[in-house]
Amino acid sequence: MRVLLIEDDRAIGSAVRDHVAAQGHGVDWAQSLENADEYLSVSGYDLILLDLGLPDGNGITLLRALRAGRAGGDAQTPVVILSAQDQIAQRIEGLNAGADDYLVKPFDLSELSARFAAVIRRAQGQASPARRFGPPDAPIAIDFALRRIERAGAAVEITAREWAVLERLTRRPNARVAKSEIEDSLYAFGAEVESNTVEVYVSRLRKKLGKGFITTLRGIGYMVPEQVSKPTPAPGAS
Repeated sequence: MRVLLIEDDRAIGSAVRDHVAAQGHGVDWAQSLENADEYLSVSGYDLILLDLGLPDGNGITLLRALRAGRAGGDAQTPVVILSAQDQIAQRIEGLNAGADDYLVKPFDLSELSARFAAVIRRAQGQASPARRFGPPDAPIAIDFALRRIERAGAAVEITAREWAVLERLTRRPNARVAKSEIEDSLYAFGAEVESNTVEVYVSRLRKKLGKGFITTLRGIGYMVPEQVSKPTPAPGAS
């Protein structure tokens, strides 16, 4: 997942950035509205974490511009407001302006992770954090909220970066995911990316989840097939 953090407080910003990055996601940190506009003009994001009290204006201004299609980036990008402003009227204003959630400072970083994971699931039309992939006789069960995987009932451990790749690949089952999309979800803007990084993580996931879990589409990217149910026996079949 690629995240844009817009926060001018260095202590909070560095803590949030490091926490999100430690989960395997790519994070760009803007410390002003102007800086945020620059990032939005050159990169796409899966999530925006938005402070309101910024040195050159109110974050609500950027949120309204984004939702109206007047800012760079996708107008539908999920936004979680992070603010010390805890009055009910301010929360209502933020939500009415198009925020998907509102978290009051100070907050626990684990709660932040749970909040933005829920926001992403809603944006993708997934009410439940638990999903199943693979063949019915050896299913891969993934709980994205708990970061838990079971393969045929046995727990599977993967790294934070492997999680980030897995989330990107399983976001749209049966849809192709370009290598560049996966790279964007792993690295901040301007970071050096090794040419075989994606291949390495895909190979590791295949070893842990089965060779057929990820399909390579030559010259296009990768795909994770949706779980296929067992065929229903015909009436009277033995």
